[in-house]
Amino acid sequence: MDERMPNTTDMTPRRGFIRRIAGAMTLGLGGLASARAEPLAPLDGPNWPGALKGRHRQLVDAYQINDGVPLEWAYTFLATNPSPAPGIIAATAVVVLRHAAFPIALKSEMWRKYKIGEAFKIIDPETKAPAVKNPFFNPKPGVLPIDGMSIDRLMADGTVFGACDVALKVQSKMLAGNAGVSADDAAKEWAANVIPGITVLPSGTWGVNRAQEAGCTYCTGG
Repeated sequence: MDERMPNTTDMTPRRGFIRRIAGAMTLGLGGLASARAEPLAPLDGPNWPGALKGRHRQLVDAYQINDGVPLEWAYTFLATNPSPAPGIIAATAVVVLRHAAFPIALKSEMWRKYKIGEAFKIIDPETKAPAVKNPFFNPKPGVLPIDGMSIDRLMADGTVFGACDVALKVQSKMLAGNAGVSADDAAKEWAANVIPGITVLPSGTWGVNRAQEAGCTYCTGG
């Protein structure tokens, strides 16, 4: 065979291979154009905790209410990292309310309607009886060991709060019978009555991870 002549036996499969690659590229580009036409769903959850201010950043992992100790840890962290000058933020605390600490995220109406204090044996430090309101949100002065550890005061000081959606669904289902509603209705009502400013997270463990990825050191809330 003349060495200058191409080998047609070799060229045929090569041409077929090139046609297949070209076809795949066409389909891929078509799919990409279609994906661009429709907004992508947020697969990674909410943008939480977002950009945190200050050099010092700490996560308090609140998985038990423990008389509000997780909130006290957040307060203590901020109190011992004061601003070096007016207008300068030295530290930010992040609190994840998950597992048994989730009810801290709810408005008082949910505590009354679903008998949260009675069901979970949470004592109101003001009345010394099972709580029928959220004792950690807008409490009277002097009720908590430290006034600054209340959720409203911590938020005012820049603390970032997240709450576990898994705990929301599980606990609202558990207590739906106390309010005489279905599990689905209870979950919807709880979600609508999370304290404004608290972000509902895909899960508490998701929040613990994202806070650390955002530069927070870890503090167990207990």
